[in-house]
Amino acid sequence: MAWLLIVTSLAMVWVASLSKILLASSSKSKASFLDGGSTSGKKNVLLVIAHPDDETMFFSPTINYLTARRHNVHILCLSTGNADGMGNIRKEELYLASAILKVPLQQVKVVNHPNVQDGFGKVWNSNLLAGIIDDEICSSAIDLVITFDHFGVSGHCNHCDVHRGVRKLLETTKHKVDAWELVSTNIFRKYSGPVDIWFSMLHASRSLNGQMHCLLNERPKRSYAAMAQHGSQWVWFRKLFVSFSSYTYVNTLKMIK
Repeated sequence: MAWLLIVTSLAMVWVASLSKILLASSSKSKASFLDGGSTSGKKNVLLVIAHPDDETMFFSPTINYLTARRHNVHILCLSTGNADGMGNIRKEELYLASAILKVPLQQVKVVNHPNVQDGFGKVWNSNLLAGIIDDEICSSAIDLVITFDHFGVSGHCNHCDVHRGVRKLLETTKHKVDAWELVSTNIFRKYSGPVDIWFSMLHASRSLNGQMHCLLNERPKRSYAAMAQHGSQWVWFRKLFVSFSSYTYVNTLKMIK
């Protein structure tokens, strides 16, 4: 009977966590890092990712939060994800997923630079990445950049290089822009599904001067539908990932200093 009690307790916590997420959609809360921006009060936000599907697997709570509040979300994908020779397919899949996530096609850019190709062991030059990102900031009047942290959620070298590229950008750009990173968690929290929202909210609440924010995914079904657009990647273990990964349900963003 002990195992039945444990399973029942876990199910109740899971349901309570999902309920909290769904109730968040009726909240008028506003993260302070979104203050300011254009005269309309809406910010031009640039999400910088490494591969097509990063936007959905890791950042969909952030995207859904921003689009629900009518901020202008731009996506800059620094490679086509051509490690397996499916770069053109994955590029189109990103456009389809972005449409589900309410990001306009004209605000999605995929880079195909010979020195920035998908793959483990391929080092992406920080100065080159900073230049590419800076050009996008200039052309789209970007106020805010969001990207991976130093570990890149999964430890993928391309994710880590993107983080270093954004850091280099902050050192060299002449534009006034803030940057925030997606906080990586340990493996237990990573695969705790919606239950991680409680840990994430507690962690963010302890930050000083609003340097960390917890964003709940108000539309988790939309995230699942968006990931399904990445047909070339939509295999059984990624279906499980989207269901059980905490990154489907919550993002914690931390200011990059």
